[in-house]
Amino acid sequence: MFTSFHHFPFDEARNIIQSAVNARQGIGIFEITRRTPSAILFMVLWSFTPFFFTPFVRPFRWSRLFYTYVFPIIPLVLLFDGVVSCLRTYKPVELREMTNKLTSTEYRWQAGELRGAFPRPPVTYLIGYPRTGPV
Repeated sequence: MFTSFHHFPFDEARNIIQSAVNARQGIGIFEITRRTPSAILFMVLWSFTPFFFTPFVRPFRWSRLFYTYVFPIIPLVLLFDGVVSCLRTYKPVELREMTNKLTSTEYRWQAGELRGAFPRPPVTYLIGYPRTGPV
């Protein structure tokens, strides 16, 4: 799952992981959003990008210009979605907490944050896979 796991409340997120365990399937979860002031600030800055790039988006639509410059719904939606995504993103310790309560202990779990060199954002991840092959 890429940049979508934060959409699930804690219990549902844990059930998704449990479902992978029940099916003896590997699972990989990756998020580029983080619950940090710097990530939220980045989302605020990101919400200004439509003001610069909208004229270059093809195919051209007058409505896109209207909703960017006259009634800036597009930048406001980007701002809201970005900030809420940051606030809902699980930290590695929370991902580990989800895996600690699973019914199977026959899985290997890795959770952490891979820091990229600028300008690549850090990636929070959870990777789980069975210790042995399918039964």
